[in-house]
Amino acid sequence: MRFFVAVVPSSEALDDLERFLLPRRDAEGPRWSRREQWHVTLAFAGAAPERVAERLVEAVGEVTARAQPVLLALGGGGCFPDVTRARVLYTGVRGAEALSSLAHGVRAACSVAGAAPEGGRFTPHVTIGRFSQPVEATRWVRVLETYAGPAWTASEVVVVESHLSHDHGHPSRYEVLARLPLG
Repeated sequence: MRFFVAVVPSSEALDDLERFLLPRRDAEGPRWSRREQWHVTLAFAGAAPERVAERLVEAVGEVTARAQPVLLALGGGGCFPDVTRARVLYTGVRGAEALSSLAHGVRAACSVAGAAPEGGRFTPHVTIGRFSQPVEATRWVRVLETYAGPAWTASEVVVVESHLSHDHGHPSRYEVLARLPLG
């Protein structure tokens, strides 16, 4: 099974990002992700046994119960692995310092539950597009550097099961297993 734990930006924040990206989607560039997929991943477990789902929700719930809501805003941007070999284009998260400790706690909870998280250092972001092959993406990052979205208060995290599509061109499907309040 594939699980992730994330913060989902408010509807207002997503609306604003969508308006910013709309005129840019016609340009030759990345394969744009759908709004329904926009989230800030705190932890991702790409190969967890199905039996850990309940324990995962419980363990993450213990972490979120001790955390406080966080004021965030989307803005700026970047690429993974870097701008000269970009595969993923993202907008950043401003005010995300508090998310680092939450992500650390969530990742530890995932490990304890048997859903070891993948990935390196936590970089708070929302993936907005993917390139089919590595590209030099400085122009896209410069455009995103002009973006500053409205602030919102993150008051919950979601635990999601991700179902990969086996049909080319069809996006993954997300199933929210739990919404866990912060605080």
